[in-house]
Amino acid sequence: MKNRLQKTANAIGGGLFLALFLVFVIQVTARFGFDKPLAWTDEAAVVLYVWIILWAAAFVVPEREHVVFDLLWNNASKRGRQIMQITGNLLVGGLALCGIPASWDYVHFMNREGTPVLGVSFMWVFLPFVLLLAALVCRSAWAIWNALRGIGLETELRL
Repeated sequence: MKNRLQKTANAIGGGLFLALFLVFVIQVTARFGFDKPLAWTDEAAVVLYVWIILWAAAFVVPEREHVVFDLLWNNASKRGRQIMQITGNLLVGGLALCGIPASWDYVHFMNREGTPVLGVSFMWVFLPFVLLLAALVCRSAWAIWNALRGIGLETELRL
């Protein structure tokens, strides 16, 4: 099940990146090939870029691939790493959990506004931020659960 969900998340991320690439090609062709810049391509590229970054951070890039500061982690005992893992994930997951209601209120409020050219509701533009926060809460809870069971506490940092 997890493998299927990961493949689906990767496929969606790849589809978003492909869409961005196609919009970019259309934009370059229209601007430099026909000397007719298209306003919608600029806007679509920005929206797709936001979606790609937030989608990838939430669902595609594994925790072990994120940038970490592991000087203290590598020199700590297993119990020390367990405490750091739990504390760090309580902070990250707790802050993300606290941020979800206000972020959702803002995203939902922005449903009344649309992008200038395409008219896409800003709710859909900013929705992946709420998804990122929810993913952070789930990842943090899972990491805390694993830390309590002693899993993932080897010298190489894995959140």
